[in-house]
Amino acid sequence: MDKKKNQVIVVGGGLAGLISSICLQRTGIQACLIEKKQYPFHRVCGEYISKEVAPFLKRLNLYPEHLNPSELTHFNLSDIKGNVAKVDLPLGGFGVSRYAFDEFLYEKALECGVEIFTNTEVTDIQFKNDVFTVHLKTGNSLQAEFVINAYGKRSKLDKEFNRNFINKRSPFMGVKYHAKVDFPKDVIGLYNFKGGYCGVSHVEDNTVNICYLTKRKNLKKHKSIADMEKEFLFENPILKEIFEGSVFLFDKPEVINEISFEQKSTIENHMLMTGDTAGLITPLCGNGMAMAIHSGYLASCSIIKFYNSSENRREKIETDYKKNWEKNFSNRLWVGRKTQNLFGNQFRSSLAIKFVKAFPLLAKKLIQQTHGEVF
Repeated sequence: MDKKKNQVIVVGGGLAGLISSICLQRTGIQACLIEKKQYPFHRVCGEYISKEVAPFLKRLNLYPEHLNPSELTHFNLSDIKGNVAKVDLPLGGFGVSRYAFDEFLYEKALECGVEIFTNTEVTDIQFKNDVFTVHLKTGNSLQAEFVINAYGKRSKLDKEFNRNFINKRSPFMGVKYHAKVDFPKDVIGLYNFKGGYCGVSHVEDNTVNICYLTKRKNLKKHKSIADMEKEFLFENPILKEIFEGSVFLFDKPEVINEISFEQKSTIENHMLMTGDTAGLITPLCGNGMAMAIHSGYLASCSIIKFYNSSENRREKIETDYKKNWEKNFSNRLWVGRKTQNLFGNQFRSSLAIKFVKAFPLLAKKLIQQTHGEVF
């Protein structure tokens, strides 16, 4: 690493970070991406992608056709007791693991010339005299004209930036498995249990993703995650059957704590925030991956559009990105936060089941509210 000033530094190599860096690099704006881990690696994620992003990915030759992603066309919803309502997904989606998809995009970023530093952690970012200084855990630093932050749901950087949501304790934690289990290949299932809900769907290689959100206090009552699952998840007979019939592929599950669904800002001290860094949609809506891809694209578009402006280019970029982000995502996040109140409770989840069964067309419209337009 040298002291040269980069045009754009992207912090975080998930979907939003990789997409934004590829889009920038392919249009001639040099991108430097910093990721604290080494590819490939697993992430706590539902691993379902709405097809709203498929045309975009195919135009850029970024659709993971070679991975044979699953085709997801149906949605099953259950309450805690295992009563099920079924509805067709209005647009449909595909399932692919973050382990494989992120590595594929990483290779695409390298191919087009993105400078990538892995196993590298950013500790702070400062803005002075119209230049960003990105400080690294190694003690080195880099400079850039612009910074896109795509470091995920929660980071030490959020504390450094003193973001509003970081000081509010979140009761939620996420747990993810990959398993071999008999489950319909075209279905994404969302199954309630006391205090949480679990998503189940196929990814590539006949592998099933099992990812659930629960309250941290549930784990505190038990010595292990497995014990917690037996008390809470197994109360739903569908989840009990899935877990008992699974051959798990991880030595231990992937876990993330303090998942926050609080509102977040899209601009922090002139940095563009993308993906989960800008706002996390509730997992029950199953659309975080598509939002990350789209927001990474929007951030790159704003920089590309005004990069060569002679006056007020930073202000123009920030205004453009914020406007487009709110247009595409603010309503979806609001609907997600409101809809979440229906889940993790038998009475409310039972009402949701009755609603879906009685008004399937309205249920489809509600699903559409958490998904975007094809772009």
